[in-house]
Amino acid sequence: MMNFVLVVLVVVVVVVVIDGCSGQQAYVNNKQLDCYKNYSNTGGYLCNNGADVSSCLSYLTFRSTPIYNSAATIGYLLSADPSQIAQINNISDVDTLPSDTLLIVPTNCSCNNNNTYYQHNASYVLKTTSETYFTVSNNTYQGLTTCQSMMAQNPYNYRDLLVGMKLTAPLRCACPTSNQTHAGFTYLLTYLVTWRDTISLIAHRFRSDESSILDANQLSSDDIVFPFTPILVPLKTKPTKIDSAVSPPPPPTPPTLATVPVGNQSTSSSKGVFIGVGVGGVVLLLFALAGFLFWFFRRRPNRHGQPVPDTSPPTTPPKGAVSYTTALPDSKSWSVSPEGVRYAVGSLTVYKYEELEKGTAFFREDNRIKGSVYMGSFKGDKAAVKVMKGNVSEEINILKQINHSNIIRLSGLCVHDGNTYLVYEYADNGSLADWLLRSKKKGQSQSLGWKQRVQIAYDVADALNYLHNYATPPYIHKNLKSSNILLDGELRAKLANFGLARSIREDQDLQLTRHVVGTYGYMAPEYIDNGLVTPKLDVYAFGVVILELLSGSETGNAIQKKRNGQDEEEEELLSASISQVLGGENVREKLRGFMDPSLSNEYPLDLAYSLAQLANKCVAHPINSRPPISEVFVILSKILSSSMDWDSSSYEVDPFT
Repeated sequence: MMNFVLVVLVVVVVVVVIDGCSGQQAYVNNKQLDCYKNYSNTGGYLCNNGADVSSCLSYLTFRSTPIYNSAATIGYLLSADPSQIAQINNISDVDTLPSDTLLIVPTNCSCNNNNTYYQHNASYVLKTTSETYFTVSNNTYQGLTTCQSMMAQNPYNYRDLLVGMKLTAPLRCACPTSNQTHAGFTYLLTYLVTWRDTISLIAHRFRSDESSILDANQLSSDDIVFPFTPILVPLKTKPTKIDSAVSPPPPPTPPTLATVPVGNQSTSSSKGVFIGVGVGGVVLLLFALAGFLFWFFRRRPNRHGQPVPDTSPPTTPPKGAVSYTTALPDSKSWSVSPEGVRYAVGSLTVYKYEELEKGTAFFREDNRIKGSVYMGSFKGDKAAVKVMKGNVSEEINILKQINHSNIIRLSGLCVHDGNTYLVYEYADNGSLADWLLRSKKKGQSQSLGWKQRVQIAYDVADALNYLHNYATPPYIHKNLKSSNILLDGELRAKLANFGLARSIREDQDLQLTRHVVGTYGYMAPEYIDNGLVTPKLDVYAFGVVILELLSGSETGNAIQKKRNGQDEEEEELLSASISQVLGGENVREKLRGFMDPSLSNEYPLDLAYSLAQLANKCVAHPINSRPPISEVFVILSKILSSSMDWDSSSYEVDPFT
């Protein structure tokens, strides 16, 4: 059945091309829909076609969608500068735009490594099992690239695509030819054709002329122009915000082939896409059917074919850890009623306040762990009781839906006098931040060894991988730091404090917020600058945690102190210092100087180097340069396995020899 559908699709999408000879680049002519056949015009715009330069400023267009609907999110998708997108379109970086708003996106256009095609490279991480080269190029990127060029410039076979894979999306752009430059055209804009578009309307929208557009795309006035295809528009000046007054009206009902004018009844450029609408609509419907069948036959039980952990809440309070952070005050003094709590928590244990008083010895100061968290004992089991003010329903709902051995478990709660008391697992060994600080203090004999540190990093990566890829729905923690990583009696890590966590839909892995909160040093640059929230926010913070495990950062807030040459101390972020450690000369000495002195050189230098390299990737400034947590988890699995086999008395492998 699947093969039959694909054969039918290949037959349907074959269209006749009328080649021009005087233009710069060949129009794609709907051949981007036939993914498994390469055409001369689907690979990209040729960069050896009489161009004066191999790199230039160019412009793309993009229509906002419910997912990519701001300068920040569109810049994230297209690997473009959000501030430039905002400036040229006269919007702010984070304003949510109405769907189908046409935006101009400035990009740098250059020849690819083979000096064959002009392109602007974007990066895209596959998010669902239903995504293919066809859907990413035609749906996600709206036709700015083609499935043929993506298949040619990525190492993965179309049958082997998996969630978490990072793809290169070569976006179509071009630089002016010598003839265009002599005619006064200094820029080329890649415009995405839509319903009811005509060459005349496109020329009017961008203050260009029909003949130059036809010539730039090797088109004649009789040629068909299809929706969802790119058209090059030569410009003599930089474009400005697109006037919505000349935007095309809503799409009409597509005409049937029997009603389309033929012969000489309509030979001007006003023919536009009316003929293309009928054929294009049928083709897209058939490809949508093929895509669905392809997805149906290859779908898995979940994203990676692994069983989804049971998310049902426990019936009895388990043992474990609690978040050792002070509850944030809330000016609204919001609280929930006992009836509302019972409705929200389901099978969680609802304690009476008198039980909490008895279990914590009336919240005696000796039982205070830190801030508003107290140690308690209930039916012989230790627990941690956290006193909360404000709306805590979100954290309760999240902890109800997740179940993982490396994530804090909420066992019960109580509402009393406007306060909410959350009862968590108890962590016998406190927080990771406490241990890192303890290792710096004189007279402290206890410190974390190399294997324990790698195990902790592995545990946290395991928890994040579960949150990002296996929880239903997936979550971003948003507040990962060493004080929110708790250690049980065996020094195994548990991720805690979900007060800032956010859920993400399967088809939307990024969000925006105007309320940027967190701990400086752990917050990713795109979150600080634009309020952009993606799973890579957790990856960045996790990279900082790895650096703390390596260096034993004494402050616990991801900031390391250095001397400026005059014996005056300056503060430097760990995320900035690691690139200096791994770069240049004398890497061995610099890495040993970076490592926690409390380790006393009792660690394998080659594995420390590998872990430092992984951390450096996680804290990369460009968001698309950071690996997904699934990839980080795999690498950490290998480092942990090698660390467990390492013997300090054995010969040490030196990675620098």
